[in-house]
Amino acid sequence: MSNVPWLTMIVLFPIFAGLLLPTLPRDGNRIIRWYTTGICILEFLLITYIFYCHFQFDSQSIQLIEIFSWINSINFHWIVGLDGLSMSLVLLTGFVTTLATSAAWPITRNTRLFYFLMLVMYSGQIGLSVSRDILLFFFMWELELIPVYLLLCLWGGKRRLYSATKFILYTAGGSIFLLVAALTTSFYGNEVPSFAIQALIDKSYPLSLEIVLYLGFLIAYAVKLPIFPLHTWLPDTHGEAHYSTCMLLAGVLLKMGGYGLIRINLELLSHAHLLLRSWLILLGAIQIVYASLASMSQRNLKRRIAYSSISHMGFVAIGIGSLTDAGINGAVLQMISHGLIGAALFFLAGTCYDRTRTLFLDELGGIATRLPKLFTMFSIFSLASLALPGMSGFVSELLVFLGVVIDKQYSFFFKAAITVLEATGTVLASIYLLSMLRRMFYGYRLSNESNPYLIDFGPREIFTSTCFFLPILGIGSYPNLILPLWNGEVLSTLLSYSAIK
Repeated sequence: MSNVPWLTMIVLFPIFAGLLLPTLPRDGNRIIRWYTTGICILEFLLITYIFYCHFQFDSQSIQLIEIFSWINSINFHWIVGLDGLSMSLVLLTGFVTTLATSAAWPITRNTRLFYFLMLVMYSGQIGLSVSRDILLFFFMWELELIPVYLLLCLWGGKRRLYSATKFILYTAGGSIFLLVAALTTSFYGNEVPSFAIQALIDKSYPLSLEIVLYLGFLIAYAVKLPIFPLHTWLPDTHGEAHYSTCMLLAGVLLKMGGYGLIRINLELLSHAHLLLRSWLILLGAIQIVYASLASMSQRNLKRRIAYSSISHMGFVAIGIGSLTDAGINGAVLQMISHGLIGAALFFLAGTCYDRTRTLFLDELGGIATRLPKLFTMFSIFSLASLALPGMSGFVSELLVFLGVVIDKQYSFFFKAAITVLEATGTVLASIYLLSMLRRMFYGYRLSNESNPYLIDFGPREIFTSTCFFLPILGIGSYPNLILPLWNGEVLSTLLSYSAIK
């Protein structure tokens, strides 16, 4: 048992380190880049140290719990802790954010503010994953909004103000439902509110109230995941944001919604989840097919990848709704897998734009001969995204498929319909991803031969792409490399549901 507040350190370190950015030289973009990258690497090393030296794999309880009084008058405490589920997302956050920071090196305008906002996001994402107080959870949830809004407004594309406004309206609107539901769970049945998540899990609520609370939380998480039909902010945001911001959105931010569904809806509101989970599965299945069809019609490269992200997150909703070991494990693995694959695809899309100065597929073509390394990496990650066997996406989607099939609570017709929709989405993914590769790299050479930016990958891009590829291949080849990390929590949760049934 360590007396060092490790979790508080990894939450606060990035944001406090970011406060030192104004002290760096005014014209020192190179120094600012290296400083921020060094902070992210140091944070990731600290996370890795905690994982290997202080985290117990065989324990299903919350570990490394730290409790500090914050606002005594309302019984609000700083409570943080780790289990396998939150540890997996903390590792994902550290890994993706470090690579996203290195991907942001081409940024030269107002770099202090840019990197400070990235470090604020880093703290917020880590804080959300380790929060064991629902008001602290909400605070960390909100901490993400302003950095993303500013990153989009100041470093976005031509329609950045429209996209930023749409982002803030959707996410802030969802946050209202989250706050109201969180306060209701905390005040219900108590004269003094209790915000500790474990205390809320031990409470019991009337079924009608539990359903209302479930829907309130679901709306907030459906915006972030996103779940159809609350998804329309995402393609606009991805289409206009700098690709380093897109990497954080796809790699980490979307996973906040899935984590919230598991941590709050699944664990806290079990009776309502039993009643409404079939609708969650149905929405996820519709989302897979709808987003796949929408992706096929996109001319903009980043918007096509954005709709692909929406489609793949539908598997998360289905897995959480299945209430089976395979299904929930598949949902969590899909969050990890897509966090890696989605971030990698947006990195490649951004580096392609840096060289071709266009994101429109109609204006690309035949660039494979000029950019063979980019072509190779794009092909690898596109195949990973369409769930090629041997890659992490195949394992996660297969587990979700099996999770629905082995669920004994549903009729054969329902399971067959969901399976057909899932399979249709998988086939459509092959079509829109392979079509994207064909239009970008094959055919007539539409790119300007004299384009001075048309230079193939350098060491930084190769290193970043390789860092993404190795865990995708490792998880796909040997899923038990990571599945045992959270499987104990999944089994414990399912055991509590067996008592309800």
